[in-house]
Amino acid sequence: MSTPGVLTFTQQAWEQVLAKVKRAVVYLDAACAESLHWGCGSSRLLEAVGNSACYLREFEPAAVGGGAEQPKAVFVLSCLLKGRTVETLRDIICRSHFQYCVVVTAVNHAVHLTANHVPPAAAAELEGQQPVFEQLEEKLCEWMGNMNYTAEVLHVPLLLACAAPHLALTPAFASLFPLLPQDVHILNRARSDKRRLGNLAEVDATTLTPELLLTIRCLVSGLSSLCEHLGVREECFAVGSLSRIIAADLANFAPAKNRRKTATGRASVVFVDRTLDLTGAVGHHGDNLVEKILSVLPQLPGHTNDVMVNMVELTALQAEEENQNMVAPGCLAQSNDPAAKALWEALLNTKHKEAVMEVRRHLVEAASRENLPIKMSMGRVTPGQLMSYIHLFKNNLKALGNHCGLLQLGLATVQTLKHPQTAKWDNFLAFERLLLQSIGESTMSVVLNQLLPMIKPSNQRTNDDYSPEELLVLLIYIYSVSGEFSVDKDLGEGEEKVKKALAQVFCEESELSPLLQKITGCDSSINLTFRKSRSAVDELFTSLRDIAGARNLMKQFKSVYVPGNHTHQASYKPLLKQVVEEIFNPERPDPVDIEHMSSGLTDLLKTGFSMFMKVSRPHPSDHPLLILFVVGGVTASEAKMIKDLVPSLKPGTQGLPEAQEPQNSNPSCVGGVEGRLAISSLFPSSDEGGEWKRRWLRSLPRGSGSVGEGGRSGCSSHLSPTPRLTATLSGGRPTPAPEWKEPFKHTRILLLLSPTHHLYRRLRSRGE
Repeated sequence: MSTPGVLTFTQQAWEQVLAKVKRAVVYLDAACAESLHWGCGSSRLLEAVGNSACYLREFEPAAVGGGAEQPKAVFVLSCLLKGRTVETLRDIICRSHFQYCVVVTAVNHAVHLTANHVPPAAAAELEGQQPVFEQLEEKLCEWMGNMNYTAEVLHVPLLLACAAPHLALTPAFASLFPLLPQDVHILNRARSDKRRLGNLAEVDATTLTPELLLTIRCLVSGLSSLCEHLGVREECFAVGSLSRIIAADLANFAPAKNRRKTATGRASVVFVDRTLDLTGAVGHHGDNLVEKILSVLPQLPGHTNDVMVNMVELTALQAEEENQNMVAPGCLAQSNDPAAKALWEALLNTKHKEAVMEVRRHLVEAASRENLPIKMSMGRVTPGQLMSYIHLFKNNLKALGNHCGLLQLGLATVQTLKHPQTAKWDNFLAFERLLLQSIGESTMSVVLNQLLPMIKPSNQRTNDDYSPEELLVLLIYIYSVSGEFSVDKDLGEGEEKVKKALAQVFCEESELSPLLQKITGCDSSINLTFRKSRSAVDELFTSLRDIAGARNLMKQFKSVYVPGNHTHQASYKPLLKQVVEEIFNPERPDPVDIEHMSSGLTDLLKTGFSMFMKVSRPHPSDHPLLILFVVGGVTASEAKMIKDLVPSLKPGTQGLPEAQEPQNSNPSCVGGVEGRLAISSLFPSSDEGGEWKRRWLRSLPRGSGSVGEGGRSGCSSHLSPTPRLTATLSGGRPTPAPEWKEPFKHTRILLLLSPTHHLYRRLRSRGE
């Protein structure tokens, strides 16, 4: 039996679904399809259906119903069974001939009670009962036309899409994004003058709209199921206003109380608002190949985590534009191909140059195994060289089948290296570095004046000039990295010039990109007047001011800008890096901006006693499991940064000689958690139950005897390193442990989650 982990959480959830789909028509919504795509692949679902005439369909109002020869249907949904979702279910079933319907929802029954306005006290009395699901089952039979037909409604926690060992995504929450100051004004519209909110610090769950509150509760439901699977009782922490609300909701989630009483493990869950640092989301300082692939290749339809890879080069068709849609595209997710999965993980975890060399190595080894006539060439890896290796597989169907996943990743690399946008990456990076120096030496108005000459209409732009979408990326970078700044007459004039130039450029675009359509509210450039364009630009700059002031309420994490000096240039320090460094600070100071969310009377008493006794407040590094949840998305570079950062902060990580095992071997286990989702195999936690505890005990009166030396044991077992993962982290070289008075407890896993369910894309690529 597999040890409980995040991968097994996803796999076991899908096994429950697959057990229901035999000989059925299967309808999936986009979020569940994406979870399946990264988790076990559509081929696993096709095998479970076991019918040559298998039908997989998207869950939408226009979906085709089932014919007379299709009596069974399974609906796999990521959302609440309410409103339009139920209407779509009714429409599909009524135009079909189903006699057996199964509806699977990723949202548990307790949240359905909340959505149906059942008071908490009444919901508590219904524990063990599922009246909402039972009522829907009756409706399903009614829509099928016979109350004797079979209907089932069940909850399965299909929360995660596991993109990599150190990165898991939550596809169902694409619309969930942290609040900005202007959102306070929107919330105030529904409040009386006496109850108006002053700033984001005053926003809590009672002030949110019912729709947003339900979305948060659905996310909390899934996270609670994850903690139940891991067998842990979680402590919740937050950095940012929306993160605080989510963390508080998880800490006080009523259905989790019984689960926490019996949990044997402990975990810290830290939520971080993306809006506190958008510099990392739009910047080009990340030297990562995957980040470039996601930025330049077209999006896979229905997905936000994957791209389309043009596979025409492996066919006899000419590589013409009209032929590109004749062949099904490739993708990055290769859940059933161990070799391709190992390459994908290597691309995520290495720098650009090393990743390209890794692609060449995998292609050469695959060609050698198939006895293909490969010509070795040393030196710099070029797109042409990689393409010559890929073409070796073109007329060999067996080799194509054996290495299809690897070839898709190889083609994705080649197409990215040859893409015109990749050539502009260094230009962006150079300008961003120039901006960093200017921000420290000049006022914001001077910085905006540097940008002004780059704003050119389409008839004056060359390939090296910036498009409107790319200019917006640079503006977000400028305002986010600058943070709070003084507003004066010069700034007003500088912004006015940029606004006017941008509005004019928008009007002169021959075709509006999807992003410009959304910003201006016009689907065609013909309908876009200067007045509409200027109004849209004014709103855009209001948002930019909000982005600049997003960290105003922070005390410790107030800046991501590091000024230059005589020896170092000005630089950008990611907020996520600051948060992780603070969590693993060996001095364990009380967190200033990492706020702990109390889950009951015990936590409140602990916090209160800490004010007048030497009792340590709850700290994110207290427990052997840390889950880092970024509300709003992450980049591949940020995920790599955290993975590389943790071992450097915790030098007690030990490497083993046998750590050179190949990465395509079976996943190892890290302290009882599957290594596939461990961002770090071993890194020491802080002095849990150690020195602070002894000081507290010494402060008690002699003979009290109320608490012994082992009164707060924390994690009861030490974790052993795993060969495969420690190789990745420390290169197989033993690292001497620092001097401490007692051995470290070890943190098992650091999981990075993104509720916007995508690896952050550049706005410049397609205006998304």
